[in-house]
Amino acid sequence: MAELLFEILSEEIPARMQEKAGADLGRMITDALKKAGLTVDNAAVYSGPRRLVFTADVPVKSPDVSEERKGPRTSAPEQALAGFMRGAGISDISQAEIRSDKKGEYYVALLEKQGRAASEIMAEVFPEIMGKFPWPKSMKSGTSSFRWVRPIKSILCILDGEVVDFTVNGMPASNVTSGHRRMGAGPFTVSSFKEYRDTLEGEGHVKICACERKALILKDAKSVCEKAGLALVEDEGLLSEVAGLAEWPTVILGDMDPSFLELPGEVIRLSMRTHQKYFAVRDPKTGKLAPHFVVVANQLAPDGGKEIARGNSRVLSARLDDAKFFQSEDAKTKLMDNYDKLDGVIFHKKLGTIKDKSERVAALARELAPKVGADPDKAELAAKLAKCDLVTNMVVEFTSLQGQIGRLMYEQEGGDPDIAIAIEDHYKPQGPKDHVPTNPVAIAVALADKIETLFSFFAIAKETPTGSKDPFALRRTALGLLRIQIENNIIIWPRGMFETHATINCAELHYLSYADEIDQIEQFLRTRLEVLLKSNGHRMDTVEAVAAASSTHTSNSLPHTLWYTRSIELESFLATEDGANLLTGYKRAANILKAEAKKGELPSPVIHAGNTKEEAALFAAIGNATPKVETALKNENYDGAMTALAELREPIDAFFDGVIVNADVANERENRLGLLVEIRKLAKMIADFDKIEG
Repeated sequence: MAELLFEILSEEIPARMQEKAGADLGRMITDALKKAGLTVDNAAVYSGPRRLVFTADVPVKSPDVSEERKGPRTSAPEQALAGFMRGAGISDISQAEIRSDKKGEYYVALLEKQGRAASEIMAEVFPEIMGKFPWPKSMKSGTSSFRWVRPIKSILCILDGEVVDFTVNGMPASNVTSGHRRMGAGPFTVSSFKEYRDTLEGEGHVKICACERKALILKDAKSVCEKAGLALVEDEGLLSEVAGLAEWPTVILGDMDPSFLELPGEVIRLSMRTHQKYFAVRDPKTGKLAPHFVVVANQLAPDGGKEIARGNSRVLSARLDDAKFFQSEDAKTKLMDNYDKLDGVIFHKKLGTIKDKSERVAALARELAPKVGADPDKAELAAKLAKCDLVTNMVVEFTSLQGQIGRLMYEQEGGDPDIAIAIEDHYKPQGPKDHVPTNPVAIAVALADKIETLFSFFAIAKETPTGSKDPFALRRTALGLLRIQIENNIIIWPRGMFETHATINCAELHYLSYADEIDQIEQFLRTRLEVLLKSNGHRMDTVEAVAAASSTHTSNSLPHTLWYTRSIELESFLATEDGANLLTGYKRAANILKAEAKKGELPSPVIHAGNTKEEAALFAAIGNATPKVETALKNENYDGAMTALAELREPIDAFFDGVIVNADVANERENRLGLLVEIRKLAKMIADFDKIEG
């Protein structure tokens, strides 16, 4: 095996793209080399601010391959034989073997394909990989059509110490790389990965491993804070980002004016994180933010970083001075004073302004409040206040703080705590890891806001997600709606929620017909429910099985919480021995009924105990299980309903073992088919087992 080292050095790669780019490079190279017959061992990928690196052990040559190509019959016409010889690469038919089978004799060409040098294969596939590399955004370099994320500075590619000869966009591969721009630019000539890494991490001042850069930054940041009697406010996302900005990360503790601590902590942290890439620092005794920050520089400073800290402090002060001014301006009015200003902000050209939306959400929140244990007056007021911070100076400047700024302003006014929580939490959850609102008023407003959004875009604006496009984040909205109900165990009929919204708000939207659109929303939510189950490690076929059940509720209005919990309970039941065997028995019964249905209409007799002990036992079991299932479902005891259904397992097994369903005697056949029909009917009260895979 020979060692492969491949490096692409460019101008700065955006930090958010580095990890995926490294993974894509490793996957594409591995796939291409394996396709060419080369094994790939000990593969490793490294990504950083300016370089992507791949290294692995590969054979120096692909293996020789022997291949047999079957040809036409020996009696085939000349034209067919000529085509076979061209495809097989032979000049005369005598070069092929003659073999025979039941149909007669035919030709077989034995093809010997010589292996190729690995360097030759790489010289072909590497330019191809770079030419079709899947950057989210890329740019042209020079006048050619070649695109890369940033201009490429050099390409290093060596196999067993020798340069692999190829060119990409006029740039030849070599055995030369460069280090840190200021502290060790090089150039450096290398002949192995060890020499490459030792050189870069030594005189080149480049840490090539992102994981090591992250670990170093976190360790040093905690250390400088500890020495100053402070504690680091850890931020995994920011840590990953700054590790993608510095090739030689150097941690520095900076100071800021303590007067800025009068600002909301959210504003300080956002200014540090988003605009300056600083880590916030807190006082470990009080838990509050301290007038310091941690910055990660990309170089060693002769003065220990004092001047870097001073410069960054000036930049941060300018940002926070602006924030103080915005806060003082916003404090001159109450939050509710901004409500009428929302009439000047368009929500959607077909749906009116943000104020129009707020009115609709407020009306719906008032209706939903009693269903979630909230005060209707509070819910209505919270819904009106929820968007009022969108026109404040602070949110215009710090957009991601929408909701948080509104809550802080309302709290400073001495407003109701439940309403304050609802103002911030009604946007939640905004992602799979975000928490859901738990305060009843916040739940009412969050549900109303999401119901209004889904209904409005589906029914009035006719804007629905297509393929990968979802410009109004309706998939995220739907998942949020589902999670709020499920995680708070809220049982609300979904169709009723949308019909209530349509009833109280459709006149304002000049929209009268909505039944078809609600059907579409229901199907959309069912699909999102499957996604939610899958993301939590559950199977998805149980969703359709539960939704199609012939219970006391129609499948289209089954509450999402029951959909979710029943799907999981059904999955657990099917994983048991009773569940698996019952499913097998059900499928067997269903298959017999399907076959009989193709012959004509199934009989629907009044079933009885029949004339065999197996029929009698199954008849009795159905009679005993039916009221138990009905009672359990009526009491929302889904697990109990499945337990009752499981009582049929042994009688069904015995029935199929001891009875011929399609008996010659018509009455016997009808009764036995009737028993199978009853099994299917009873099972479908719980779930449509036809939709279960397996």
